[in-house]
Parts: sequence; C-alpha cells; structure tokens
Amino acid sequence: MGESATNQPRARVSVVVPSYNHAAFIETTLRSIIKQTLAPAELIVIDDGSTDNSRSIIDQVLNHCPFPCEVIARENRGLGATLNEGLGHSSGEYFAYLGSDDVWLPDFLRARADLLKSRSRAVLAYGHTYLIDEANRIVDCTSDWANYLDGNPRTMLLQTIAPMSPSVVYRADALRRHAWNEKARLEDYDLYLRLSDDGEFAFDPRVLSAWRRHHGNTSGDQLMMLEEHLAAQREAAQRFGLTDREIERLQTVTRFQRAEDFLRVGQKATAARLFFKNLTGARSLTAAMRMLIRFGVPFRLMQGYKEAKQQQAQERFGTLDI
Repeated sequence: MGESATNQPRARVSVVVPSYNHAAFIETTLRSIIKQTLAPAELIVIDDGSTDNSRSIIDQVLNHCPFPCEVIARENRGLGATLNEGLGHSSGEYFAYLGSDDVWLPDFLRARADLLKSRSRAVLAYGHTYLIDEANRIVDCTSDWANYLDGNPRTMLLQTIAPMSPSVVYRADALRRHAWNEKARLEDYDLYLRLSDDGEFAFDPRVLSAWRRHHGNTSGDQLMMLEEHLAAQREAAQRFGLTDREIERLQTVTRFQRAEDFLRVGQKATAARLFFKNLTGARSLTAAMRMLIRFGVPFRLMQGYKEAKQQQAQERFGTLDI
C-alpha cells in the first residue's frame, strides 16, 4: 500500500457489496466506491442469486477497477449469510459494506477510517445519511430527526435509534467476534446491540453516505420491523442486566412510539391497537395528545404533507452526482 501525506500507512479497508436484483442501481453503487479518495484494500461483490442483469453490469463496471476486486455469484442465501461470507473473505483492518442500491460520497472511507484510527475504543464509526429516491434526488436527511450519540450507544440502541448501514465502517476484529445473526431479519440492529458490549460507537455528524428509498425496501414492512426490534431488545436487555419490569417498560415505550410509523403508512387499525394498549409508554401527555390528533388526519392529507417535505429536501439538498 502507498503512504499518506503524513507518512503513516494508509488504513486497510475491506469493502463488500451484497448484490440482489438491483440492476437499476448497482452501477451507481460501484462507481461511488471506485471514486473513494481512500481506495479500498479490496472490494468483494457477492451476487446473492439475482435474477435480473445485475451480474453483467457488475462485470462491466469492475472490468477496469483500479484496486483488487472479486466477484462471487451463487444461489440466494439472504443478506446475513452474504455479509458473513464477505467478512470471511476479507482481510482488512476495517470492514464496510454497501448495499447494491446505496451510495457513498467520495470522502466516506477516508473520514471513517481516520475516525476509527483516532478512537481505539470504538468498534465502529458512523454518521448522518441522506435518503435518496430512484433518481438520486435527496428527499430527506437523518440530521433532521435522528438523535445519534457518540460513545456508549446502549441507551440510543434500546430506543431503536440505530446507525443506517451505508454510514458505518467497522473495526474488523470486533466484527469477527460477533458477525451477523443469519436468522435475524433486522440483522444490523441485532449486531449493533451485540457490538455495544465491546466498545464505543464513534459518531461523525457529516453526511457522507446515502440510503436509497424505493418500493423494494425491507423497511416498508412495519410489522416485521417492530417484531424484530422487540425480539432484539428483549435479548439484549437481559444481557445488559435489566429487570423484567424494566424490560416491559422499555418495550411498552417502543410499541407506543412505533404506532406513529404505522400511522405514517396508513395502517390505522394496527396503529390504534398499539396506541391504546401502550398508553403508559407515552413520554408525556402532550406526546399522547399529538399522536391522538393524528388519527383524525386523512391518510391522503398525510401523504401530501410527506410529499411537500420531500420537495423541500430536494430544494435544500439537491441531487447526488455520482
């Protein structure tokens, strides 16, 4: 490897791209990796049984990749298994993965590697993330609503506030001690909770990555996400030494807060059930009243408000040029 301007060896970062039926986006994803100001030590692309033309696009883009790269194509095994396979093939001091529909800004790897190098107790480094649509227009940013923390992440994680995967670079030795739970459907959240046993999460407030919002996102399944959050919370809370009463209180708060997510996607019946069964989870009377008022707002009006907010974000942030 070459050396940086400070004569210090450059950090070795292994990058994995788990690819699955994202032919419309995979070229943009790979280009964003190739354009990094800190080149990966290696790039491993694993096509997890795609049935579109992802593989041919991957081969074309990587034909002139300026750093070592490898493409693995096989039958579908799921995201957790794919990430563990990529981790097993990697050799870098640091590890990052980028979904085949997501994007890194050019200084992403350099900034995260520098942060980890300066924070010996940190098991990962992360930051804020843009949300982009299918045309690379920025429609939201986590800096407007995510209360991320630097240091001990447990309080944040137990409130189901977690880093978005495109924003994270892991310290590889910590990651190898835990790896991804291949049975978990929210594999990153489960992993974050287990990694919190080992060290700090180093937070960089800069926006250096983008998560793509489209119809195929797993995050659209609100019931699955709630069930997975609650299951991971229970397992972690017991490991953290919380009492049964503390765990139930934590989960009541989570169920109450998630009622708003069901409202947002028009599932009022589920939202109402969560709201009324978990009223004691409201952080204040004002919070309860605010959510109750939202039940009377027509879904079409809520959609209009959401679209207006996205338009404001587009005007404010613009479009990513990759």
